[in-house]
Amino acid sequence: MTRVAVAGASGRMGRMLIEAVQLAPDCTLAGALDRPGSPGLGQDATAWLGQASGVLVTDDIAHGLAGADVLIDFTRPEGTLAHLAACRRQGVGMVIGTTGFSEAGKAEVAAAAAEIGIVMAPNMSVGVNVVLRLLDMAARALNEGYDIEIVEAHHRHKVDAPSGTALAMGETVASALGRDLRACAVYGREGVTGERDPSTIGFATVRGGDIVGDHTVMFCGTGERIEISHKASSRIGYAQGSLRAARFLAGRGAGLFTMAQVLGFE
Repeated sequence: MTRVAVAGASGRMGRMLIEAVQLAPDCTLAGALDRPGSPGLGQDATAWLGQASGVLVTDDIAHGLAGADVLIDFTRPEGTLAHLAACRRQGVGMVIGTTGFSEAGKAEVAAAAAEIGIVMAPNMSVGVNVVLRLLDMAARALNEGYDIEIVEAHHRHKVDAPSGTALAMGETVASALGRDLRACAVYGREGVTGERDPSTIGFATVRGGDIVGDHTVMFCGTGERIEISHKASSRIGYAQGSLRAARFLAGRGAGLFTMAQVLGFE
């Protein structure tokens, strides 16, 4: 059994992760963390499911990790980095789905991976990671005569833009074309912008309602347009992918791994 702790246990994604752990025959819930002041603190982590797990939601990170093999974290960078330090001290692996890290934050994750196993990806969905592979193939084939635009949409509560997944898609395409995304990305257009520079990769962001996550990459040529899309109707795909990552870490040593490695693409 893989003993899993979940960060952000009272949030939408945290609850989806807890439910997925409860349904998985080879995983068990070992801890449930939430931020100080959360109304869920002290409650059974599965009470909202009408079940009793015996695991109480806590803001004591060390206590919440005490019986865990791996922590799954989809919170925010500052919270994830606090959890990272505790996991490093206690030898607990991490599956990190949090996005919006600064370069310094990414460096902290990489340093911790010298001591513990970490799977980090901007999107844990198996489907999204298959799409990333398809984008690499498409970009190599459509390397001339096609303008590339990335459109993403998420719920009104998302705090970073573009999404980590959209950026990962952009990085995949740019790498396949031999470009540096930092130099060729265009994140907004307004007013008289002039003719489109064919070497750029454009991003458009939509925020509204309860959209779980839609991503489309358009390769716009003359006389045709190729679109590669992924649309999530539920967070369950992220949860199932996270459990695959947690299983992947079981029995492995230190290292920083990607979902491509989890899925056997690399």
